[in-house]
Amino acid sequence: MLERAKGLLQPSARSAVPPFLVMDVVAAAARLEAQGREIVHMEVGQPAAKAPATAIAATRAALSKGAIGYTETLGIGSLRARISRAYREWHGLDIDPQRIVVTTGSSAGFILAFLAAFGPGDRVAMALPGYPPYRHILKALGCEAVGIETTEQTRWSITGESLIAQHRKQPVKGVIVGSPANPTGTMMSGPALAELIRCAEDAGIAVISDEIYHGLDYAFAAESAARTSADAIIINSFSKYFCMTGWRIGWMVVPSVLVRAIERLQQNLAISVPTLSQIAAEAAFDSRPELEKVRQGYQENRRILLDGLPRTGLGSFLPADGAFYLYADVSHFSTDSFAFATRMLEEAGVAVTPGVDFDPLRGNQFVRLCYAGSRRDMREAIERIGTWLKA
Repeated sequence: MLERAKGLLQPSARSAVPPFLVMDVVAAAARLEAQGREIVHMEVGQPAAKAPATAIAATRAALSKGAIGYTETLGIGSLRARISRAYREWHGLDIDPQRIVVTTGSSAGFILAFLAAFGPGDRVAMALPGYPPYRHILKALGCEAVGIETTEQTRWSITGESLIAQHRKQPVKGVIVGSPANPTGTMMSGPALAELIRCAEDAGIAVISDEIYHGLDYAFAAESAARTSADAIIINSFSKYFCMTGWRIGWMVVPSVLVRAIERLQQNLAISVPTLSQIAAEAAFDSRPELEKVRQGYQENRRILLDGLPRTGLGSFLPADGAFYLYADVSHFSTDSFAFATRMLEEAGVAVTPGVDFDPLRGNQFVRLCYAGSRRDMREAIERIGTWLKA
């Protein structure tokens, strides 16, 4: 009977998604640290700074009151109103709080968006390089991810022209846009984003705008898709600018027509988002001076790397406009970025993410370096990488 049961319990076809390789790098770095090695971590896109003081204080106050129960499925009303207010403060936009959905991080936001907007077999376009879970979540849901290669000529972003060219070859139902983008940190200008949205919607293509790195922009101000369209699905998070990765709290701005569908999905998939995280998130908006200091630290780290890495031999990057990433070309050292990153970890003690995680076509030529750590770590990374590459 036991042997028969084992035969019944086999992974489903939809679970056969590729691994998120950055987490494999994390595990390898942890094994080296367990052996006593000191590793400079530049692999995970995670702020080194702690959650804002106001968020921590609000959580303690809530815990002192006792029971923590469910909330409304779409999120605590005051938090949704505060997010709406943030759009007025950041972008001068009026967003109806009824169109805002609080989610368990941006990851849940993508799952809800894909389930609400697409059906099995639908094709969804995205830029290469791009964030791997876009592709992997779509695959698990029975959709098809369609990578659109980007180039220097298109400033490493999807254009309306490239999207429509793909659509004419074989129709796509949606397009995912990220600005600032992961893994590159490259941003789209406001006019470029608006033009892409107009082209997509004229062709009947739904737009999902990943805005989780908003607030972390250095070259120019990030623009929200909400300025151009009330039909775009916008996904954001408290993980990056607000330094709250482990709290697993994010939000969506969705078209009115999708609100009830997403509410039904969240009712069944999660009931509601963790209450403590929602309380903390609302309070985090009151820590802007603290968060701006963290942002300035990223900007200084970016400067240190852009100045120092070329002296090590790593001098070719995609435009690092925002977020906290550099996407570096290593093709003059290796055409196998996974092997290159593995050697850098083992021999130099610096953990970076291989580009094959982000781009199955040309990612073997690139690695991603995250500069969300300390200035000391940035300088140490430059020293170690320089010594290793020149050895």
